[in-house]
Amino acid sequence: MIAIVDYGVGNLFSLKSSFESIGAEIIVSGDEATIRNADKIILPGVGAFEDAAEKLRASGLDKVLISEAQKGKPILGICLGMQMLFEKSFEYGEHKGLGLIKGSVIPMDGTIPSDLKIPHIGWNALHFTKNKSELFKYISENDCVYFVHSYYADGCDDAVIATAEYGKEITAAVQSKNVYGCQFHPEKSGNVGLNILKAFCEME
Repeated sequence: MIAIVDYGVGNLFSLKSSFESIGAEIIVSGDEATIRNADKIILPGVGAFEDAAEKLRASGLDKVLISEAQKGKPILGICLGMQMLFEKSFEYGEHKGLGLIKGSVIPMDGTIPSDLKIPHIGWNALHFTKNKSELFKYISENDCVYFVHSYYADGCDDAVIATAEYGKEITAAVQSKNVYGCQFHPEKSGNVGLNILKAFCEME
């Protein structure tokens, strides 16, 4: 069973529907025991980093995620959920993340060409780095996925498994052992996104 963490932030319905469409056993829950008993965990997120981090800590689920990650359980963060996997974010101040992946989340403003719109919204091709991650075993180089974000992960070169070009190469996906993150939205990325979710479902 896969648990989608419900902590009051995230596009839970479309994520759940995407997993159901590929035949996955999925549950949306904010219950600690349910999440600990799941085989895999999805950390969704939309909105502001500080608000989401505070809600996650208030629920106590931050400690659950950290302990389950340390046990080797596959965890996938999506969009803001991916950003929260990092040590900190500089979104309107400096805010502490889960620290499961080394690096920081920084603004696009001032780091990409000024003629490009922020937030970055739209379809972009994925470029794999190093050895192709098992997360991408059912997709190909240059397959396109859907992004909506104004901040991106930096200082995490060792964990980057895919980038996308938006004035510069920006972090599109990361992996640190059993912890994965997608800056883009697999649940909004058509068959490419479903194939990424399928690969995650098959991880042990």
